[in-house]
Amino acid sequence: MSELIKRLKKAELISPPKWLLENVHYAVYTGSVAYGASNDTSDMDIYGFAIPPKDDMFPHLRGDIPGFGKQKHRFAQWQEHHVVDKNHRKEYDFSVYSIVKYFDLCMMNNPNMVDTLFVPQRCVLHCTAIGQLVRDNRKMFLHKGAYHKFRGYAYAQLSKIGKKTESANPKRQASINAYGYDVKFAYHVVRLALECEQILIECDLDIEQNREVLKAIRRGEWSLEKLKRWFDEKESALENLYTASDLRHKPDEGKIKDLLLNCIEMHYGSVSNAITRNDDTSTLVKHLDSILDRYRT
Repeated sequence: MSELIKRLKKAELISPPKWLLENVHYAVYTGSVAYGASNDTSDMDIYGFAIPPKDDMFPHLRGDIPGFGKQKHRFAQWQEHHVVDKNHRKEYDFSVYSIVKYFDLCMMNNPNMVDTLFVPQRCVLHCTAIGQLVRDNRKMFLHKGAYHKFRGYAYAQLSKIGKKTESANPKRQASINAYGYDVKFAYHVVRLALECEQILIECDLDIEQNREVLKAIRRGEWSLEKLKRWFDEKESALENLYTASDLRHKPDEGKIKDLLLNCIEMHYGSVSNAITRNDDTSTLVKHLDSILDRYRT
């Protein structure tokens, strides 16, 4: 596991599950650091995925019957926020997901999760062979659903600008005082729209591509009026791009589930006592459906 997380754990600044540190396969810096728009006061956002113990992944191995009796807690994610490392003058936010939930969120084109697949190499903290397999196949997760997800997230950020005229966060309040609105919300509006545009045009994503625009917004060089005008124009362009794009309309769940199963087997060595693997993988798909349904609820 990443030396950073081990160091923070040793210093008792974080409290992940005991099994997690040795079972994380992918951990990356995301957020403004990955976008190339960070400054000296930026928090360090770390996302990743882990593979939990086998009887957590396949609870029938420990005798659980879904829907009957008291259900034991199953690992979905570990999150800790505002972890302050005073010795290094950094503040961290951690989000490490079960590989099943991670795949599901990526497959739904959740913007935060898609970004983790496409961070530049300099932002990869930890990556095993399993993590690299997922990273190598990251384009597999992209589909036109990104248009709806990214646009929705951009709307949410735009809405926050109008509602938040005061903030308990000193850094956010300083932005409001200086520019009349929170520039961090603003740069996320632009980032999400431009990432969506890139996905629809190139069927790929370089999340550093628009760093100079994002830096300019964070410096307060865009007025709120300019931002709203820009977004109105971009929204119309994205609607046309959605229609014209060659990107697949929806994810190929069969291929993504195959990738997920390969990762799981690479980790455990074998899952023959948990699922039956046929040559056409149809039986595996049925088993994975039931697992994914548990995380969707």
